[in-house]
Amino acid sequence: MLDINAVRADFPILKQQVNGKPLVYFDNAATAQKPKMVEEAIATYYNTINANIHRGVHTLSQLATDAYEESRRKIQKHINAKEEREVIFTAGTTFGINLVANGFGQLLQVGDEVLISAMEHHSNIVPWQFACERSGATLKVIPMNENGELIMDDFDRLLSANTKVVAVNHISNALGTINPIQEIIEKAHKVSAAVLIDGAQAAPHIKPDVQDLDCDFYVFSGHKVCGPTGTGILYGKEEWLNILPPYQGGGEMIQTVTFEKTTYACLPHKFEAGTPNIAGGIVLGYALDYLNNIGFDEIEAYEKELLDYGTVRLLEIEGLRIIGTAKEKTSVISFIIEGIHPYDIGAIVDKLGVAVRTGHHCTQPIMDFFQIPGTVRASFSFYNTKEEIDVLVDAVKKAQTMLS
Repeated sequence: MLDINAVRADFPILKQQVNGKPLVYFDNAATAQKPKMVEEAIATYYNTINANIHRGVHTLSQLATDAYEESRRKIQKHINAKEEREVIFTAGTTFGINLVANGFGQLLQVGDEVLISAMEHHSNIVPWQFACERSGATLKVIPMNENGELIMDDFDRLLSANTKVVAVNHISNALGTINPIQEIIEKAHKVSAAVLIDGAQAAPHIKPDVQDLDCDFYVFSGHKVCGPTGTGILYGKEEWLNILPPYQGGGEMIQTVTFEKTTYACLPHKFEAGTPNIAGGIVLGYALDYLNNIGFDEIEAYEKELLDYGTVRLLEIEGLRIIGTAKEKTSVISFIIEGIHPYDIGAIVDKLGVAVRTGHHCTQPIMDFFQIPGTVRASFSFYNTKEEIDVLVDAVKKAQTMLS
């Protein structure tokens, strides 16, 4: 059981007021708040060991390098990667997907196919469109049903010997659906397709085991897991990372450079050109330490309580419809109210101190499927409470009264 009062004490931002009301932060799917220890770790880095890494013989450089590589090992352990060189530091999920898609854009050929799903974030659509446009490959889409679940029979029909890549999200940011990625990975591997899993929305709620999943790539962002913005992780199986060409050229990613020829560094440095976000990479490891100390089983169980409670309470509101009713969901509730634009609801509840997301959530194809302009999205984290959900419900009811 979580000690919710102790947890909330770790997050100073939750104590403030917004528009004269106590802050209720339900935009966790966009970014998570940061515990004090993360903020303190950033300051400690800059105040004590700030230096460039992997390059200097002086003491500060060596200390910074050691801290950065220790964070890589923490992340390797967290996701259960086989080798630490399979963990690539990135600027976030979007960067990681672009890195992989750019590489495949140089490997795919006319006649090859890439499968994505109907519920992908734009970041897992557009890079694959680029790759297909560049290579002549064909992009195909796994459809979903009215509950916001992938239609696996259609996935089976789409999968073929021509399928070279399958790229799907672990959890939908707009619907909260938990996709059957283990089944997807197993079936894709039977036709020798590589599989990329977008774990941006899963990483805050579920501890991924990349060896158990047997995925070829897994990406997530640091800021979703209580870490700094501008950080992220690409996990890739070593054999695939050796095949893919570098995404960027510059310092660090080279072994030798002449004007005639460049040879690339070994993993992971092959994909880490330039000076990285050193503080961010180090502190991402601390953020994962924090979450692991709480316990992902405890986080998952508590957030399931919040999801169930929030679903029941919100459905008390007349005319409210939840978009995304999959059997397997995480703590995201997207909803609309008949006759009211989502933006108007969001603007009014903000005046009452409640932060929610409104719009298409970078998933325009999902909104087109449901024939709606967007939704109000309330996304819960382990530091939220049922009492805050009650505040949300009262705020939505007031907005409905004002706007009807």
